[in-house]
Amino acid sequence: MVDLHFPVRRLRALLRGDGGMTTAEYAMGTVAAVAFASLLFDIVTGGTIKDALAGLIERSLEGGEV
Repeated sequence: MVDLHFPVRRLRALLRGDGGMTTAEYAMGTVAAVAFASLLFDIVTGGTIKDALAGLIERSLEGGEV
């Protein structure tokens, strides 16, 4: 005899199996984004980039070449 409820049970088992994966993936993505933002912040606020941006702005305000 054929069990007609097998596909339904199989689908429910598949859907229940990954309950925590979405939260874990979201958390890892958030941690990675914060780490990347921190790295960019350190680079942009560092002396070399800060001086280059300040020089670019000063030259632009003075009407010099960029």
